[in-house]
Amino acid sequence: MTTANTAKNPALRRELGTLSVLAWTGDPEAGHDMPYLLAYSLGDGAEGPEAGEKAALEMIGELGLKTGGGMTDATRASFNLPIRLLVEGGQAVLTLPGLNTQCPAPKEWLAAAQERGHVHFMIASRPWAEAAPGRPVTEEMMQAFLGDEQTLLTAAHVLLPVGQLRA
Repeated sequence: MTTANTAKNPALRRELGTLSVLAWTGDPEAGHDMPYLLAYSLGDGAEGPEAGEKAALEMIGELGLKTGGGMTDATRASFNLPIRLLVEGGQAVLTLPGLNTQCPAPKEWLAAAQERGHVHFMIASRPWAEAAPGRPVTEEMMQAFLGDEQTLLTAAHVLLPVGQLRA
């Protein structure tokens, strides 16, 4: 997990607060090895969690994404999204306008991302203060947050290609 402040607009940055990134996979032994990458606000912006949620929705819109549960397929060659993901040295390196952050990734996530060539990237609009950096995120915590229908419906979902360094 890693954190950064994001967004080009300084007012939006203040309202959004700290943006964290978390990588995980489903259970590979159960045949569910999709690599997931989640970006979420801690809700610690200057105006509180409600303003942070509005700022996250504004950021999602500025990225050209929508909420509502549909998946944006950015793996198509003709799709031009201002989000880049590079997987290198055990890290997921995520670049959005105004943000470049690295997130340590579990080895099963790295293997799944390498094999598939894409990840399911989500930007949650709902703040998740309990998953602050330095605190362990349990499976129960993830299920409570990500299993909540409102969290999923108010998040942007993107099938994001994995980039590689060129030699």
